[in-house]
Formats: sequence, C-alpha cells, structure tokens
Amino acid sequence: MIKTLYKQIGDYWKASLLTPVWTALEVVMDVLIPYVTASLIDKGINAGSMENVYLYGAVMIGMAFLSLGFGILAGRSVAYAATGFAANLRRAMYRNIQRFAFSDIDKYSTSGLVTRMTTDVSSLQNAYQQILRITVRAPFRLVLSIVMCLVIDARLSFIFIIAMVILSFSLYNIISRVARLFQQVFVKYDELNQSVQENIQAIRVVKAFVREDFENQKFSRAAEGLYRLYVRAESLMALNHPVMNIVVYGCIIALSWWGAQFVVGGTLTTGELTSLFTYVMSILQSLMMLSMIFVMLTQSAASAKRVSEVIEEQPDIVNPDNPVYEVSDGSVEFRGVRFDYKPTPGPSPREGGGEYQTPLPWGGGGGGLHRRSALYNVSFSIGSGETIGVIGGTGSGKSTLVNLISRLYDVGQGEVLVGGRNVKDYDLATLRNEVAVVLQKNTLFSGTVLENLRWGKPNATLEECREACRLACADEFIDQMPDGYDSRIEQGGTNVSGGQKQRLCIARALLKRPKVLVLDDSTSACDTQTDAKIQRAFREELPAMTKLIIAQRISSVEHCDRILVMDNGVVTGYDTHERLLKTNALYKEIYDIQTADCGDFDKKGGAA
Repeated sequence: MIKTLYKQIGDYWKASLLTPVWTALEVVMDVLIPYVTASLIDKGINAGSMENVYLYGAVMIGMAFLSLGFGILAGRSVAYAATGFAANLRRAMYRNIQRFAFSDIDKYSTSGLVTRMTTDVSSLQNAYQQILRITVRAPFRLVLSIVMCLVIDARLSFIFIIAMVILSFSLYNIISRVARLFQQVFVKYDELNQSVQENIQAIRVVKAFVREDFENQKFSRAAEGLYRLYVRAESLMALNHPVMNIVVYGCIIALSWWGAQFVVGGTLTTGELTSLFTYVMSILQSLMMLSMIFVMLTQSAASAKRVSEVIEEQPDIVNPDNPVYEVSDGSVEFRGVRFDYKPTPGPSPREGGGEYQTPLPWGGGGGGLHRRSALYNVSFSIGSGETIGVIGGTGSGKSTLVNLISRLYDVGQGEVLVGGRNVKDYDLATLRNEVAVVLQKNTLFSGTVLENLRWGKPNATLEECREACRLACADEFIDQMPDGYDSRIEQGGTNVSGGQKQRLCIARALLKRPKVLVLDDSTSACDTQTDAKIQRAFREELPAMTKLIIAQRISSVEHCDRILVMDNGVVTGYDTHERLLKTNALYKEIYDIQTADCGDFDKKGGAA
C-alpha cells in the first residue's frame, strides 16, 4: 500500500522534499525568538541599555521576517505537492477503472468508487499535507523547545517532562478510541452516497410511485448513522482541550512557583523565566499537534487502503502476451461454455455435485438437469454474415451469452471463438472494435447528437453518421430536432425517449462497421413497425455483418436465419422459426402466448 501511494507523488517529489526543509527553518526561527527575547529583557530592559534593546529587537524582527518567509515557502510547496498528489491518485484510480472488466466492476459498488475518488482522496490529500508540514514541525519544535529548556535551566525541565508523560498518556487513551470510530465512518459514507445516487438516478420512478417519504427516511437513516459516529468521535476529541488546559495551567503554576524562587535566589533571570513560559506552551502545543496528527493518520489509513485497492486491482481480463490484431471474419462459436458470476466451490455435476442441480421446467437441453451456473455446457456455431435471434425468459442467460463474445467477461470452462480463434487470443481493442455490442442498458452522454454518434468512430464524417442513423431509423426524429445533429443531448439522454435512445445507440455501434453486431434487447422500446424496419435494413443492407439479436418478442427474431432458445443457462433449441415451432416446446409456448394475446411470456410463468 505504501509503495502504491509513494508512486503517485510523481513529478511533485521536489516540492515534497522542499516543504520539510522550509518548515524546519521556520521552526528554528520560531524557537530562537524566545531565547533572544530573554537577552532583550535581561541585557536590555533590566540593564537599562537601549542599545541592546535596539540590537536584540532588530534581531527578533529579522528572525520573525525569516520565519514568515520560510512559512510562505513551505505553504506554497505543500499546497503544490498535496494537490498534485491527490490529482495523481484520482488519475491513477480512474485509469485503472477504465481497464476493469465487468467482473472487476462487480466487486465495487458505484457509490463506493465515487466515495474513494472524492472523500477518500480528499482525506489523503489533507493527510499528505499534514505529513509534510505538521509531522515535521511538531516533533522538530518539540525537540528544539526541550533542548532550549535544558540549556536555560535543567532543573525546571523536569516539570515539562512530567507534563509530557501525563499529557501523552491521556491523549493516547482518547485517540485510540477515536481511531476505531473513524474506521467506521467511510462505510457510512458509502451508504450515504449510495442512497443519494440511487435516488437521483431513479427520481422518475420515485415520483411515479410517490415514494419521496420512503426515500427521505432511507437517507435520514444513513445520515443519522454517520451523524452518530461523528458525534461520538468529536465528543471524545473534545476532551483533548480540557486535558491540554489542565496540563498547561499546571505547568504554568509549577513553573511560576519554582521559577520565582530561583529568580529571587539569583540562579535564574527574569528573561530566562519568561522564555521558559514560552517554551512550555510550545512543548505542550507540539504534543497536542502530534495527537491530532495521530488521529488524522489513523483516519486516512482507512482511506489509503481503499484507494490502494482500486489502484492495485489487477483486471481479470487483460491482453495476451502476443495478441492477434485482426479478426478474419464474423463467425462465432461456443464450445462447451460454462460461466458463473460468482464461481461456487464443489464438484461438477459429473463428479457428483447433485446439490446444485434443479429440474428444467421444459426438459431437454441439459438432459433434464440444470446447474446454478449462469451458462452451462453451451455449444453452438454461427456462420459469418448470419443473422441469429436469441430468445428466452428473464434470467435465462441471454445477456451473459453475448457478453462473452466481446470478452466483457471470461468463460469459466470451454471457449468462445470469433473468426475461428479464441477470443482470449485477440487484442482487446481489436476484438471489441470488431464485435460491437449495444447493451441492454442504453447510455448516452451529455453533448450533441453528433458527439454521441462519434463514440462509435471518432473521425466519422457527417455523411457516415447520417447513413448509420438511416439504418437504425434514427434519422426520422433527428431531422425533426431543432438543431438536427447538433441538438443537445442531456446527461443520460433524459430529453429523448427510450426508443430514440435505443436507435441512437444502434447507430453509434453501426458506425464502427464491425464484423459482428450484438443487439441486446436493443429495440424493446421501439414500436413494432420501427423494429421491423430496422430488421429489414439489417437484412438487406448489411448482409456480410454477423448479427445477434436478443429479443423478448418472437416478431423481432422470426425472420432470422436461426434462433437460439435459452432457458436457465442452457440451450434448449437452435433452429429456424418454422422448425422450432414443431420441435421446441418452450419456443412453441412463447409463440402461442404472444400470438394469442400479445402477453409477456415471462408473466405466464413458463419461461421465467
């Protein structure tokens, strides 16, 4: 963890080294000023020498200006180093997140990643700033002040030593309890951010179901948990000041009592006693600063661990050592594929792992048995240029199946081939450029229509964008928008309908001119007529492109070359529409339900 954070200092190492130097020089000036003050009092004021008053006064002013200059230099250096360190942390986290496979993203909640990028990094920025300045200033000032006290009068220094022991013991007991509370704070921050994020993303659903009061209560519970932790921590932290005051006043009383006796006895001067008062405050304040640093470091240690986890996370899916940079054609083949989102321990079904087996409601496919795996023993092949429909109930593994083709996930067993080669042999960028996927959750970004389309091809011309939109039937509504292709798309595409959003996403994928196009239920929000026009355009104008169309409606896939029927992670049928009606009970039931009353077959209980 330390090594990971150290690497993020980067180009800011010079400022990081200069800050302690300037801070140390600032402390030296601060500590020497009381010593010069003692000379000014004893050799100037008490001796009645105005010459010495001017001399030592000038020296004090010069040292004060030097201290101020060193302080300014230290402040500028630490600001530059700490903000640069935080920027590097965020940049490193963000870059690594971009490399994450879907399986890696599944390990972290969105709210958790947001907290790490914001709250945790800010905590580390403050900690780094304190490390460079306060962790140098406080110990250095403490040691120098003790040395000066010993130089002035070793006898009275025992008062400081006793005070240090008492204060250190008290602060340790307080801080050790506070540290445990701060370790729990960031978990509560995640819960709070999650509540806010879910509410904002689903605000239309919240208002549609009139659930504002419920959401307020959920947020209040998260905020209340964070509030209680902070109250407990701050209540303990508040004890620092009373303890500090007791020790300080005790030192002042003891120093006044014994110091006065030494002054009267002639073994201590008035100026030296005055300096000792200054040094005792300096020593105890340094101890207080060290205690605060301990709390800060303990609090930031949790943040450091959370940030390092993201930076150090090794993506599950990486490029092979000698990747292939060309996909020969659009053929796709699955060979005995099994996939688990969360691999479960234990023997395979062939090794007697019967506890994971459940009967298939429709029979066939897996020999009457099925596993808890998202996909199990899936085998089929698609010729280059074929149009394949994929149909099945919710949770049957349709989306999982196509995610394996572009290697958004990796198979657990078996292999997936594109263009006759295992997808694990390809360079990731090459594979994903040749296998375009329009995911089930369509996402548009804030910007113009044209900017969103060019996510598919950054250097695409306006004519290429128009052609892609024509094929996706998106040109119909774009031409009616006030500024056409320069019209503004709000964040998340909130100012366009679901069907319009889907068609823009399809056009964006078509701009890549991939060898394989996967539509994951990407026309579900389009009306039947528009869906049919898109399918016809694909058949007539993109004959060389392999197309996989996942759909819930039979009408969306019945004209495909072949149809893959999925149920509970296994393939129960793979044939033409006409043959499946005769040979596949599940497909026949879906067809009968949809043609009878246009119902959703998932609701009938047959395929869910």
